[in-house]
Amino acid sequence: MTAGAQELAATPPMGWNSWNHFARTINDQIVREIADAIVSSGMKDAGYVYVNIDDTWEAKRDEQGNIQSNTKFPDMKALADYVHGKGLKIGIYSSPGPKTCAQYEGSYKHEEQDAKTFAAWGIDYLKYDWCSANKVYQASDMPRVYKMMGDALKATGRPIVFSLCQYGLEKVWEWGAASGGNLWRTTDDINDSWKQMTFIGFKQNGLEKYAGPGHWNDPDMLEVGNGHMTADEYRTHMSLWCLLAAPLLAGNDLRSMTKETLEILTNREAIAVDQDKLGKQGYRVAQQDATEVWAKALAGGEWAVGLFNRGPEATKVTVAWKDLGLSGKHDVRDLWAHADRGSHKDEFWYEVPSHGVAMLRVK
Repeated sequence: MTAGAQELAATPPMGWNSWNHFARTINDQIVREIADAIVSSGMKDAGYVYVNIDDTWEAKRDEQGNIQSNTKFPDMKALADYVHGKGLKIGIYSSPGPKTCAQYEGSYKHEEQDAKTFAAWGIDYLKYDWCSANKVYQASDMPRVYKMMGDALKATGRPIVFSLCQYGLEKVWEWGAASGGNLWRTTDDINDSWKQMTFIGFKQNGLEKYAGPGHWNDPDMLEVGNGHMTADEYRTHMSLWCLLAAPLLAGNDLRSMTKETLEILTNREAIAVDQDKLGKQGYRVAQQDATEVWAKALAGGEWAVGLFNRGPEATKVTVAWKDLGLSGKHDVRDLWAHADRGSHKDEFWYEVPSHGVAMLRVK
């Protein structure tokens, strides 16, 4: 990676995306209100900066072929200026195909033109979703097709984070960075369910060598606060994504979230694991029955550890220091309780609730 690419998304991007909660109903006013809520709730102070508009903003092209925004977004430049005025960044969405997933105008044969338009509007982040591209390209064309937009974004001279959304096809982690990607989806879409969240999240083991500053594996957006999982399940979701050095893009309605949801999303100690400057992605170090232990190397020689219980009953989960390449006694910090747990020799265990997690920092 070049120095410039590393500087962009040097740590996993953090922010918000409109799709999981608002889908087709997103509009200019909601985006402004979400930007306001990111600031007023303390999420900005916790590191959330991108306000990303997903599909359904697009209108047709003008006579010169320039993409237009539709009536839901009467002035995209003015909206970007508003978001920037809050000290935040703004993201947008397109597809390399003729149409987006929601059947709006894509960027097919207009890559350079759209990149220039996005840059002129003041866009800071582009999610680029394969969708109808399969009607005009072969799957094997993906590296080349994504590189067209990656090159076009770079040519604008504006630093725009490039998010490849093609569901982990064609082993994207092997070529995503070379195509200009700062992050790439490694999975199919998430939804607000324990089954899909865990299926996606725990399947990331083995991809850790492809992640690092400027280029991240993306197991999709956060569902925390959308209402179909328990608080323990959402803490598992947040903990696992942080251990995976995953982008943290909230997907709930930030204007009306509960205190509990806000506490999960803004847990500074968990976020510090995700945003650790070493840029290592965590991996599974132990598994027994329905329990799993995941670990992530941190700058300064420390470790973050997740003790996960995917089973129906509370159970004891143990991390052995030897599985982290450690020996002797080590201090343990509980990142959800925000409490020190003392110094422990050889191992540490915790009674973890059903579908719950203990997230630790080991020194």
